[in-house]
Amino acid sequence: MPEYDGLSILKDARSAGINTPVIFLTAKDSTKVKVVGLYIGADDYIVKPFSFHELLVRARVCLRGGRSILDFSESYDK
Repeated sequence: MPEYDGLSILKDARSAGINTPVIFLTAKDSTKVKVVGLYIGADDYIVKPFSFHELLVRARVCLRGGRSILDFSESYDK
């Protein structure tokens, strides 16, 4: 089985119509990687080290967007 990274998984999920909010939490801090992640469908991108309070607020903002957090699990229950 091929090894996937977060960008590949998100790209596949978005191509499959899965619209679950996604926040990348990573140590990769190059502008290019951030832009690619946001371009393919991430809702936000946080670089380590991070504030847990900031993560919670950013998650709340993502959920305000109106997309269901159940989209991902519902697609795999079928």
